[in-house]
Amino acid sequence: MEILLRSGRVKKLVAGIIVLGGLAAAGLLAVQAVERDREYRRLIVQGDEALERGQTFVAIESFSEAIALKRDSMLAYLKRGEAHQRRGDTPETLTAALRDLRTAAELDPGATRTLEKLGDVNTALHRYGNAVENYEAYIRLDDHSAALFYKLALASRGDGRLTQAIAALKQAIALNSSFHEAYYVLGLCLKDRGELTPARVAFQRAIDLSPAFIVAREELADLHRLEQRTRDEIEQLDALYTLDPAKPERLIAVGRAYLRAGNRDRAVIALGRAAESFKDHPGVYAALGRVWLDAAEERQDPSDLRKALEALGVAVAQPTPTSEALGLYGRALTLAGRYDEAEAMFRQASQRFPTDPEALPHFATVAQRLGHLDDARQALVKYSVLVDADRDEASHAARIADLSMQLDDAAAAVAWYRRSDALRTSDASLLARMADAQWRAGETEDALATLQRAIEKDKNHPLVRAVARRLQAR
Repeated sequence: MEILLRSGRVKKLVAGIIVLGGLAAAGLLAVQAVERDREYRRLIVQGDEALERGQTFVAIESFSEAIALKRDSMLAYLKRGEAHQRRGDTPETLTAALRDLRTAAELDPGATRTLEKLGDVNTALHRYGNAVENYEAYIRLDDHSAALFYKLALASRGDGRLTQAIAALKQAIALNSSFHEAYYVLGLCLKDRGELTPARVAFQRAIDLSPAFIVAREELADLHRLEQRTRDEIEQLDALYTLDPAKPERLIAVGRAYLRAGNRDRAVIALGRAAESFKDHPGVYAALGRVWLDAAEERQDPSDLRKALEALGVAVAQPTPTSEALGLYGRALTLAGRYDEAEAMFRQASQRFPTDPEALPHFATVAQRLGHLDDARQALVKYSVLVDADRDEASHAARIADLSMQLDDAAAAVAWYRRSDALRTSDASLLARMADAQWRAGETEDALATLQRAIEKDKNHPLVRAVARRLQAR
């Protein structure tokens, strides 16, 4: 009996020891959890402070250590994603930010801040469709933020969804009637859709709300130019120069607008002011030279030509003159009868990037005059490539075809005559030239058919008769 009693006491003692051990272990774990939580919070604060100082690498390291302590911490992933985003807009940093932000969103799908940051990063990566989804997810949770509707509009416009962008902007404006940036982007979207009058109203509203809003004034000035409202365009350009007097381009734009309006004197005054204020800017002299060159071509006044040559000579004397300046100087030299020098200028203009297409037909004319037919043809071919909406496309194609014939390249001539729409023309001479090219290219049946059309248009035309005799003789 005594032995049994002693055995029971031992068991109770062992059980007590086990319980005490368990309590000690639990206490130890609790202490460790408290310490881990304290360290986690310290690392988050340390990362935030590093970000405030602009030390993104230190912040990323702190947030990474916090994540190592708490793998399920949405906040740590969010903050590390923001830190990666703060490092810059390189694909590497933005991709790292996207990875962390996606993890944060998975851990807490209802966190609007994470959704907004995901949209921002996707927008920076030009993944506009994904950004739209992120911002829409945010708005489904909270539709009272004008800024989020604005961001949704930017992403929608980037994704080509103009109707959705316009709707989002109108919602942003409804939430914040003084949101001048929203009015500006609304103007851009309406302009993209060709709705110029509503776009003009939107840009004007943006300017009314923020008179120093330069980009809105630039867009409004461009809209006035498209609508040929020159007086209103000049008003905006003058305002831009007042707001931004350090840029010579502002006064140059004013001068060019006056020139388009046919007010040469006001153009000269504006550009003269620019030349006085910005003596070393080649664009000023190129614009001033254009004014005098247009006057010289119109009035055939030697004094206008002299002024054009002087101003453009200064423009092309710069270390890297633009293609436009070189082309204008080439035109002035052509007018002065200095064809060799003009051709050299045009050649430089055609080789300078970006190439001013306007110089190329003039280059072709001078090169052809000097007997450099292949250069003339190449200039016109390059012009046809650079200019999408060429009002004189048919005449340029016919000219290339004629040069090809002079270069004994009948096959190319036939192709360019076709591009000149020769088969639909009423020009018997053009039809006769095409028939001759087809014959030389071995397209006998087509040549005879084209010649027949030429005869139907004007059988007595000297060239038609000459080609007819030539084809009959062969």
